[in-house]
Amino acid sequence: MRILHREGWGLAPQAFDAATLYAYSPLEPNGAAGVRVAFPVLGSPVGLAAEATVCAMPLQTVARGDNLTLADQLQDWSEELRRR
Repeated sequence: MRILHREGWGLAPQAFDAATLYAYSPLEPNGAAGVRVAFPVLGSPVGLAAEATVCAMPLQTVARGDNLTLADQLQDWSEELRRR
């Protein structure tokens, strides 16, 4: 018997994994800058779709009281994405 978690099934926008790594990178010193260097697709038109998708996901958890250590960085990221 196996338990499958199907929430993650299907296609995600290109750069989704890189954007997910970026979302949690502020927990490490110099993490966000390093992720942007390693994955230059972030910031590109296709990368922006992934960034917007991923940014919204943990922001919703902040509203429920989770990921509070990331709240300020996620809000800043959200504002930056709106300006692009």
